[in-house]
Amino acid sequence: MILFDSVSKKYSRSTTALDDINLKVEDGEYVFLVGPSGAGKTTILRLLIRDLLPNHGTILLDDWEINKLPVRKLPYLRRKVGFVFQDFKLLSDRTVAENIAVSLEILGKSRSDIDRRIDEVLKIVHLDSKENHFIGQLSYGEQQRVAIGRAIAGEAKILLADEPTGNLDPKTSWEILKIISDINKSGTTVVMATHNVDIVNSLKKRVVVLSSGKIVRDEHKGKYS
Repeated sequence: MILFDSVSKKYSRSTTALDDINLKVEDGEYVFLVGPSGAGKTTILRLLIRDLLPNHGTILLDDWEINKLPVRKLPYLRRKVGFVFQDFKLLSDRTVAENIAVSLEILGKSRSDIDRRIDEVLKIVHLDSKENHFIGQLSYGEQQRVAIGRAIAGEAKILLADEPTGNLDPKTSWEILKIISDINKSGTTVVMATHNVDIVNSLKKRVVVLSSGKIVRDEHKGKYS
């Protein structure tokens, strides 16, 4: 369960990213965060991985108060929460398998556990035939699949995605969405920031609309507008 209780975040005196928002996401939900650039979507995601801290309010992930979580416990948070970035943030000097392995190595997994999990993840993201390819040998869509694989490798309970289809053509975007939907069906909570109207309107998931740092609409089986 994710809970934002009266959360505000300011980047400066004149820049308010979030203004006293309240949001609850139950386990296993699929939620789209939509709204114009600067509305606060990415800030919500960054707060959930404690990349940012709020100025006011409380953020809970299960029984953890994220904004008070000691730095030494951040690796445990990263086990629960996987993050997919729009610009992938992959290591170009490593193979597909090695990029996925990074998150498992950080968690201190044994070599045998890492190898087993890499095999499982490669099947989930449909890259089993490309485990030894370097990132530069892959299409953008394949690179995004590697990024998703890395995010879920530690068997995270929550998958956060920031514009995961923003740089992709429509056909590839739907392939990525199918993978994310399958991950959600396995029980993983998905929270995705997106500007893609067709995807939001077609999937009919919960839609949380932000504007100027406030939640202006929260609708189950909603549409972009």
